[in-house]
Amino acid sequence: MTPEELKSIKSNKVVDARGTSCPGPILAAKKAVAQIKPGEIMEVLSSDAGTNKDIPVWTRKAGHEFLGTVEESGYWKLFIKRMK
Repeated sequence: MTPEELKSIKSNKVVDARGTSCPGPILAAKKAVAQIKPGEIMEVLSSDAGTNKDIPVWTRKAGHEFLGTVEESGYWKLFIKRMK
């Protein structure tokens, strides 16, 4: 998805992991994805650059779909669609 498309997504769950470093954002994402239904979208906010590599890898391993990343001022928004 393009950054413009991602910015228009209405997330079902937002996980604010800003201010935490690895493995904080990924642990928060793992916990929160269980709180949404298959087909719903979760948004992870992170100020840790490593999250941009970790979240896509975890998402694929867990069987979900990584939709993309939007860079904001000082943090990133990462979008995940729960698949199962």
